[in-house]
Amino acid sequence: MPEIRVDASQAGCDLTEVRVDVCGETCPVPLVETRKAIRQAAPGDVIVVVGTHPASRVEIPMAVKALGLQLLSVEGTDTNWTIRIQK
Repeated sequence: MPEIRVDASQAGCDLTEVRVDVCGETCPVPLVETRKAIRQAAPGDVIVVVGTHPASRVEIPMAVKALGLQLLSVEGTDTNWTIRIQK
């Protein structure tokens, strides 16, 4: 089961970083879990998705753009990547 973790450690900061760990998961799980995290996040929050499935590294940024959200970065290799999204 993918892990979704919220980091609210910065006192006084209204923005939160939501971490979605989908390492070892294949389609459609990474995209589904990313969309769940986006729905739960507040405007301005950053969603950090970490995964290993090559197709998801391409599909998640396409979905982010289609949703009109800000794609902050796509880093790493096809099989070990991190995607940062701002809602």
